[in-house]
This record gives sequence, C-alpha cells and structure tokens, in this order.
Amino acid sequence: MPSTKTPANASSQFLKRQAASLLLYQSVLRNEVGRAFVHLLQTLSKGEAEQTACLVAYGNWFKTLAAHGESWQDYLIRKILQDDNPFTQQVQRVALQDLPPALVTAAQQDLHALQNLSECSVEQLSRWVQKASQLELQPVSWNLETVQPTFLHQQSDWTDSLEELAAHYQQHGTGLFAQYHALRWQSGQLVGIAHPDPIQLTQLVGYESQQAALVKNTEFLLADYPALHVLLYGSRGTGKSSLVKGLLQNYKNQGLRLIEVAKSDLNDLPMIVEQLRDVPQKFIIFVDDLSFEEDDDAFKALKVVLEGSVTARSPNVVVYATSNRRHLVREFFADRPRPSDNDEVHAWDTLQEKLSFSDRFGLTLTFEPANQDAYLNIVYHLAQQANINLPQNDLKSRAIQWATRHNGRSGRSARQFVDFLSADLGIRPLDRVEG
Repeated sequence: MPSTKTPANASSQFLKRQAASLLLYQSVLRNEVGRAFVHLLQTLSKGEAEQTACLVAYGNWFKTLAAHGESWQDYLIRKILQDDNPFTQQVQRVALQDLPPALVTAAQQDLHALQNLSECSVEQLSRWVQKASQLELQPVSWNLETVQPTFLHQQSDWTDSLEELAAHYQQHGTGLFAQYHALRWQSGQLVGIAHPDPIQLTQLVGYESQQAALVKNTEFLLADYPALHVLLYGSRGTGKSSLVKGLLQNYKNQGLRLIEVAKSDLNDLPMIVEQLRDVPQKFIIFVDDLSFEEDDDAFKALKVVLEGSVTARSPNVVVYATSNRRHLVREFFADRPRPSDNDEVHAWDTLQEKLSFSDRFGLTLTFEPANQDAYLNIVYHLAQQANINLPQNDLKSRAIQWATRHNGRSGRSARQFVDFLSADLGIRPLDRVEG
C-alpha cells in the first residue's frame, strides 16, 4: 500500500517527535497552549482521514494563543524563561560549569528542540491545515509582533545561550517566583498574585524614620547580610501595611518577593520557610493585623520562626508583621496571677512570656497617631501626586472637614479623601502623576 504521507505530514511528524523528545522542559508544553499545539500536530500527522478534526484542533490552538495575546514564539520563550526543572533550579545555586555534564547536555538538547518548535510559523501551520482539510481558503493566522525581544529572540542558536539563560534564572528565579513577585499562602500552597498593590514608597509621606529603618533592614536582606524580623506597631490607618507592600515595588527587580500569610495559616509557617530555604530570591513573609488569643497554636508556630529551633534559620526569609497592639497576646485582668491561684507556680513568668512576645522581633517600629499637621502634610503630598490643583486653604478646609466627618486623621483617611476629591473633580487615576 503506498504511503499517504505528504511533505506537510512529514514535517508535522518531525515536530511531534521534537515535542516528545524533551527531557527537562516538558512542562513548557503541558499547559493550555502547549497541549493545543501538540494535539494539532497529532491531528495533522493522521492525514486526510481527520479533515474536520484538523480544523477543530487549529481553532482551539488559535483561540488559546489569542486568549494569551502572544505570538507562538513569544509564548514559548516566556515559558522557557519561567520553567521550573532540575536544570533551572540547580543553575541558580551552582555555576554552569560545575553542573553535571549530562544535565547541561539535556538542557541544550531541549533548547534545540524547542527552537525547532518555535520556528514553526503560524502561517505554515495554517497552510498545512488548509491542505489537510481541503479548504478553498487558508485559515486566519495568529500573527503578532514581538514587543520586548529577549536574548533568545536575538540568538540564532538557542544552545549557545546557556550562560545568558543561567544568569536570567539567577536574577529572576523560576516557576512561581519568576512569574509573580507577590504571592499568598492559600489552602496549603503558594498562589501567585497577578495584580499586587502598586503602592510606591514615594507615595508615602510621614513616618520617615520608620520607613528609613525598614528600607535599610530590607537592603541588608537583599545584600545577604543578617536581617531582622520586624514588627510594625501602631494606630490603624498609619500606613504600616502600605509601607511593607511598597518595598516590593522598589526591590522586586533585585530578587525581593512578598508572601502574604493570614493569621489563620501561621501554623504552616515553618513549612513555608522550608520551601523557601534553598531558593536564591529573598522573601518577606507579610502578616497583617497580628494578634493572638490565649493558647493559640499560631503563637507557637511564629515563635519557632522568630527564635529558631534545632533547624538553622533561613537567611533569605524575614517576617514583617503589622499590629495595632503592642502586646500581641491578648491579656485579661482574670489572667493576672493572684496569691490564691494554685494552678501554676510560675504564673507571672508565663504572663511575662506572653507580653514580651513582641520583643522576639528584632526590630519594632512604632507608628503614632497623626496630628493635624501630619495629616495635612499627607493630604498635600497625595494631592500633588494626584494632580489636584486647588488653593491650599481650600484643600486644607476640605481635608479637615473630611477627617471630622469620617475616619479621623490618618494616612488612610487622607488617601480616601484624595481619592474622593479626585473623582469629584473628574481627575481619573490615569491622569495622576505617579511618584
């Protein structure tokens, strides 16, 4: 029986073998777009017997690419730059020349195969589908221009780019830490935050000494010096949380990552730290509005991370916690030991351990309530960034009136006032001057 293979079918068979040959970078094709591409190749290789199936497979691949808004080559390159596999993990910690030769060779082989896949143009695939499906018109091709070329775009042979690739992984990380700068611990795993709070340190005014101390400690962390765990304590609305989140915008390109952990998940804290221990990025574990009830297991879990245990402290992780309470463990008058108490001999020692828990943070930054001058300075600063041009006396009187009628004088109240005033004056956020 004569062969039914056409040149187009032979080419799709070659690409299918290239996809199947991956040793390390398999997950690049184990996503919606990659699976749709492989399925299209499989359908094309079956020839004319699958005319309708070819059209369906092509349509599915087209739709997934369109949903991501990227060209096929850009999509593949992005997934390569983010991929988490034994090579990308180890090359972050070990020099390229010191890796096992088989690991390096496997990475080169995969890059060669992936480059072959990337060079299969959507125009070519469209022609193959037209021929296999016997269509009069060629299906629409998904063509987009590359907006930000990478070193892989500019490299004629991807196997020659291993040194640049290693440097990229060392700087930007892999997997979730390459894709996201902010994450949260949710249902026992790390989940990326696609749209973290864009607050900038330059947008925060007041509490300059606290900001300077926190920035310095964070820079110690990034420079591989010992950094302290930090408690940000003070009145509500003083910008404690915003200050921590603003650090991410300042230092995310220097390897800083922010992981938000809810108080209810603090029992998992030792497990989270162990997952981060061997990663080259630096991590702030952010716990907002921290306080404990008596006999709270989360109290013990956080204590282990702050004070250490038999396991050595992870030098790339610090805890930054905010609280409205100086004493993080709630104390009631009934808790205070009396001479008649027979329950515990050293009850005062137990009470003092609870009350001094905040001392286990190496650095405590206090945020006092804003007085009127401080509140107005914040308003003036935010109004300037929002491009609000009102006479200062008018702005002052409106700001004081807002604080009186709403949430008092604080950084949060100032932000709410400026946001309301911007809307009232018809100034959209895109018109604002960012600091």
